Amino acid sequence: MNGRTVLERFPAGGPRGSWPAEEFAQARRQEGQAAEVVMDLATDAFLVVVRGGESVE
Repeated sequence: MNGRTVLERFPAGGPRGSWPAEEFAQARRQEGQAAEVVMDLATDAFLVVVRGGESVE
């Protein structure tokens, strides 16, 4: 995934008003990691990633 490490995967079909990927990424940012959420269209999932390193999928 182009030098990104996948920290966690979340299904795209979560309950309305629920943003678990964003909440997980925010918690990682509060810990000092530069986490961001991206969409993996092939698997219909949100991925929480940080740049650099090897993927832990």
